[in-house]
Amino acid sequence: MLDCAQMRTKITLAAGVFAVAASLLLGQQPVTLTVNVDRPGVKIDPIFYGLMNEEINFSYDGGLYAELIRNRALKDNAQNPVRWSLVKYDGGDGTIALDQVPVPGTALTSALRLDATSVSDLAASAGSRVGVANEGYWGIPVKPNTKYRVSFYAKASTNFKGALEVKIESNDGKSIFAQDILTDIGSEWKKYTATLQTGKVPPTTTNRFVISTGHRGTVWFTLVSLFPPTYKNRPNGLRPDIMQLLAEMKPSFLRFPGGNYLEGPNYDNRFNWKATIGPIQQRPTHLSPWNYRSSDGMGLLEFLEWCEDLNMEPILGVYAGLHIDRGANIITGDALKPHVQDALDEIEYVTGDAKTEWGARRAKDGHPAPFKLRYVEVGNEDWLNNGTASYDGRLTMFTDAIKAKYPNLKIISTMRSQDVNFKYSRKPDMLDDHFYMTIPEALTRSHMYDNYDRNATKIFVGEWATNKPQFSDTPLMAFALADAAFLTGLERNADVVLMNAYAPLFVNTNPGGRQWAVNLIGYNALTSFGSPSYYVQKMFSNNRGDVVLPAKLSPLPMLNADQIPIVTNPNPPPARGGGQAAPAPAVQYDGVYAQATRETASGDIILKLVNIQATAQMLNIDLQGVASVKKDAAGEMITGELTAVNTVSDPMHVVPKPIAIRNAATKFSHELPAHSVSVIRLKTK
Repeated sequence: MLDCAQMRTKITLAAGVFAVAASLLLGQQPVTLTVNVDRPGVKIDPIFYGLMNEEINFSYDGGLYAELIRNRALKDNAQNPVRWSLVKYDGGDGTIALDQVPVPGTALTSALRLDATSVSDLAASAGSRVGVANEGYWGIPVKPNTKYRVSFYAKASTNFKGALEVKIESNDGKSIFAQDILTDIGSEWKKYTATLQTGKVPPTTTNRFVISTGHRGTVWFTLVSLFPPTYKNRPNGLRPDIMQLLAEMKPSFLRFPGGNYLEGPNYDNRFNWKATIGPIQQRPTHLSPWNYRSSDGMGLLEFLEWCEDLNMEPILGVYAGLHIDRGANIITGDALKPHVQDALDEIEYVTGDAKTEWGARRAKDGHPAPFKLRYVEVGNEDWLNNGTASYDGRLTMFTDAIKAKYPNLKIISTMRSQDVNFKYSRKPDMLDDHFYMTIPEALTRSHMYDNYDRNATKIFVGEWATNKPQFSDTPLMAFALADAAFLTGLERNADVVLMNAYAPLFVNTNPGGRQWAVNLIGYNALTSFGSPSYYVQKMFSNNRGDVVLPAKLSPLPMLNADQIPIVTNPNPPPARGGGQAAPAPAVQYDGVYAQATRETASGDIILKLVNIQATAQMLNIDLQGVASVKKDAAGEMITGELTAVNTVSDPMHVVPKPIAIRNAATKFSHELPAHSVSVIRLKTK
């Protein structure tokens, strides 16, 4: 990942550099924003802002899911115990290998074999030793005064009579941060547990987890697990720091289990929800679409509990016969019927009471109460490749079956609003639009729903981001500006756009951790951070309002193509030919974007204001149809260099700053800084 200094040096900008005359005309001429407070328009659904994610960029394993051991079930490679290594102490020696040794009564079929051949056979903590070490996801994070839960399955050869030591230590073995001893390792498979407690140690990631012995013999291990504290102390839970970033966004829904992750790279590796429930030893794991293995620690119940913990509604995606190898082996007709039944079973697992088959299974898994469910999406991006030809038939099968049993559930189609020629046998309740955009595209699409047929099918913008050119882990400030402009258009059209979600959500910023750029939240094993686009999302979601107020800018500053923020890839992939090309010179773009809403409970008038110009813009605000406004108003504003990013080492480089206004009234003036996004709350009572 490029650090801030490298990015400033390497990124070429053609960003809002005006001629002097144009600067004076556009940047300094006051613009009037007229808001008709007494003419409220469309309502904004409380579910409007939410989350979408999938297993990509080590989003779950190595990210949100708190498990610290990589390849815990020894399934990542069929021949070798990857991510595991042999460690030796004081002359100890031995070998490790991968064995196919199933654990009875579980889905565990692979084990790590340790042959301790040259050790001291002394007390557990003395003399020569040999063991196995796991590297974690780019290191095992150590934090001070922290308790870690260890568990694993093990069995030993009959000649092994010793103990096992478990510990977290530095990669060179010189510093031990926490350790414990486990005895009575028998010749039959058994689950062992321990607790490791750190003291006053510095936070680090250059560490490993080790299980070692000072006794000769053979020991097999599988499902080796190491958990730090989790959000709300759930035993198979999620990282508190990342969950806190999400909680601060106040999301209203979660679309899961994701896009491509739902489909899988092929049939065998689709998201088979029935293989992801119950104890983790019953989950066989599967290959994700992004060429690494999913532990399935994030199963269906964990997704639902994620929703519960953040007070979100689940938007459930159900497998619909299509895979990433689109065009090959699409399942249709009678062959699809078992998967339609799987979807009905899944809905019952989510919503059924304990008297139903799958509701009872959920209760057995630890959650007796049903979850709320209003929306089901059938498939993912079935408009790609050959999926369209069979989608109507597949959607019809799911719709008929789901509506027959759950008539109040709303069905989301993966066909987009752009697919105007697609014919439905069963009209869905919503279409799922996806947009991955250049900055000019995002600015233009802020108006794309202005003329959408109000009687047409409603829209879920289920994946969107300003993310081109795709060369950074997380968004630049320039991308955040375009995101904000796009969002003003979605809010303005909240009568047809009922909800939206930025995607992807997460990225592990270590080398090799990213498969897709750009992503909202970044992290390593120890810390996490929000991007400039994250803060735009947070600002807008925390200040969504309940109803849209008519708002008009006059005169509206217009920019030519060479006056809007454009970034280019400093190292363009040769096969793709480069970064973002400049838009056609004839195209013009709004220089300022504005959106107004009102919050019923507080009476606040909320203004969302985006200035993409390279100069400050004076705004004369005219609030019509309201008797008075309190003179003290507050809000926040984010701005920065167009190339600015946040990083693990500088997580707060670009963050919102508070706004304090002392002269608010029904008519007052406020200056928008260059390249800025502002949210202002005006008090009416």
